[in-house]
Amino acid sequence: MKKILVLTILLVIMIAIVGCTSETNSKLEYVDLSPSEAKELIDNTVDLVIIDVSPYFAQGHIPGALNYYVGDGSLDDAIPSLDKSKTYLVYCHADSASIAGATKLTDAGFENVYRLEGNYAAWVAAGYTVETS
Repeated sequence: MKKILVLTILLVIMIAIVGCTSETNSKLEYVDLSPSEAKELIDNTVDLVIIDVSPYFAQGHIPGALNYYVGDGSLDDAIPSLDKSKTYLVYCHADSASIAGATKLTDAGFENVYRLEGNYAAWVAAGYTVETS
């Protein structure tokens, strides 16, 4: 009887320890940045990767941005070749696409992901430089 009681107590303690040490929220999340915060990130982050996930890249984009359109699978195709140790800034012309793009990166295990709040329109409205191609 004592053995069963001791084993039961040990089992309860082990379950409590495992339950307390398991991660309750291991999902990575991106951070929204205002245009001024994004500009500061661009100016101060070595090897920052800027990703435009829109189909309108040629009509205007943030200087240095790469275009991996989220809607045609280009971003999905690019993710395996991207360096997870770098910092990423994602934007589009619509919230739904930029949210999807930033989420795809964090779901793939990228830890340093930022999203331009207000997207390309907010960048332009703030008066920051754009390129066309």
